[in-house]
Amino acid sequence: MELKSTDELTHEIKSVTNIEDYLTKNRKSMLATSLSEHLNLLLTQKKIRKADVIRHSQLGRAYVYKIFAGEKIPTRDKLIALAFGLGLSDLETQKMLKLSGNRELYARDERDALILFALQRNKTVFEVNELLTDHNLAILNTSKE
Repeated sequence: MELKSTDELTHEIKSVTNIEDYLTKNRKSMLATSLSEHLNLLLTQKKIRKADVIRHSQLGRAYVYKIFAGEKIPTRDKLIALAFGLGLSDLETQKMLKLSGNRELYARDERDALILFALQRNKTVFEVNELLTDHNLAILNTSKE
């Protein structure tokens, strides 16, 4: 079953008479209820281990485990680093940022444009930080907390 787009879901909401039926029918198209649930779902979907996410995101082990457990609320930069660690696409990263309540990456913002460029080309955190440095922009903050 293919997930419905936001536009399709919005259109359906306008025509339903019973919201419970709508929710039941579209449960698989709904976002996870929390960031930690979403991140854990991504681990399963991507078939990746937390150890790999830690290594590829360049974030601290304990900090990443706390994020996945819902005990820490990461900054936007740390979420973007996690996106690289999880091997997310630009669209998957945007969804994660939106779900977390953070501003999505904006192509008109030079720093965000470089990050989008790096995501689309499967670059690493190290490579995106190199790119940001080359353009005199702030690197992704991956300090171990």
